[in-house]
Amino acid sequence: MYVPAHFEQDDPATLHDFIDQHPFGLLISLHDGRPMATHLPFLLDRSDAAHGALRGHVARANPQWRQIIGQEVLAIFNGPHAFISPSWYQAEKVVPTWNYVAVHAYGRVELIQETNALVALVHDLTAASEQGREDPWDFDPADPYVRKLSAGIVGFRMVIDRLEGKWKLNQNHPEERRRRVIDALRQQGGDDSNAIADLMAGMLPAATTGPEGN
Repeated sequence: MYVPAHFEQDDPATLHDFIDQHPFGLLISLHDGRPMATHLPFLLDRSDAAHGALRGHVARANPQWRQIIGQEVLAIFNGPHAFISPSWYQAEKVVPTWNYVAVHAYGRVELIQETNALVALVHDLTAASEQGREDPWDFDPADPYVRKLSAGIVGFRMVIDRLEGKWKLNQNHPEERRRRVIDALRQQGGDDSNAIADLMAGMLPAATTGPEGN
């Protein structure tokens, strides 16, 4: 990923937090010499290996897993994003852009196909997705129906060798322009616009925060 220095985010805890908050990503590898991608939820294990590890599963009918061993693969996690109008800068000689945050994780995978390990993986993924709900759904790992269905998937563990983070949030513009963009995004509304505004506000110099920076 192309990451100019002013957009780089390399704090491991911040990158791990981002993956936990945006666990639905893309698994990308080569298949028959061409890029192939699968959309799926990932489960991050922070303490597994130096940079953590990702677990997930694909359908057994999905051919991606058959050629994935031995490759360097890429998992992409996207967060909020928003179009930035040059009119918001109230300045001359400016152009449109798009603000966004993203994390790329690189590594190699090992397959998980043993029934007990597959069921445990699905149980962990389910628990992570259900947490916080008033009445979280759960299942018995010994349930014959669940164990039978596990034959239809292939699990994987991806040890992360390298993490990249890009927080493209107008850091290359003066503070007053960034504040105008934050105000415009909040006025525009919407989940992504408000989320980008919050991230931008969090990067403003603490000593100059005021009503416009809250």
